[in-house]
Amino acid sequence: MKTLGLIPCLLATGLCIAVGTANAQPVKKSTVPGVVNFAQVETTVACAGATTPESLAEIRKMGFHSVMDLRMASEPGARIEEEAAAAKAAGINFVHLPFNESTPDFGIIDQFLTAVTDPKNQPAFIHCASGNRAAMMWFIKRVLVDKWEVDRASEEAGQLGMTKASLKTLALNYIQSHGK
Repeated sequence: MKTLGLIPCLLATGLCIAVGTANAQPVKKSTVPGVVNFAQVETTVACAGATTPESLAEIRKMGFHSVMDLRMASEPGARIEEEAAAAKAAGINFVHLPFNESTPDFGIIDQFLTAVTDPKNQPAFIHCASGNRAAMMWFIKRVLVDKWEVDRASEEAGQLGMTKASLKTLALNYIQSHGK
């Protein structure tokens, strides 16, 4: 008799796991000419590393409405003015949020959260040099704006390209200082 009660319990557990998995947004990695480490969460966002201005027309064709560049103008390969012009030509909003992980400015993270949640910037293509800072910013957004649990957001950020422990620590410090 006790085994009969176990069957509905197992079925309910399996259903919960299936529903939880269905609600997760898998990260899809793709090759995009001119873009390093392109990783996308369905149609919501893509995070990437170094991106050439010439690739922005393709990014627009993929449906993105904004490009958010987190590189400092002084970084090797950062062509901020050319990228801004290419974004304009492609019909994409260009947002430059120079973030230096060595001397982090939480004000830049505040600006990012405002920009990424603005409907005119959605979906957003976020990039830096490697994808680490882009994924870190998305991690923060997931926790503070989307109200995801830290572990779940951290797992997604890792899939998007956040591999540096120092950036995860920085993100957690920001999250803690801003209410979670």
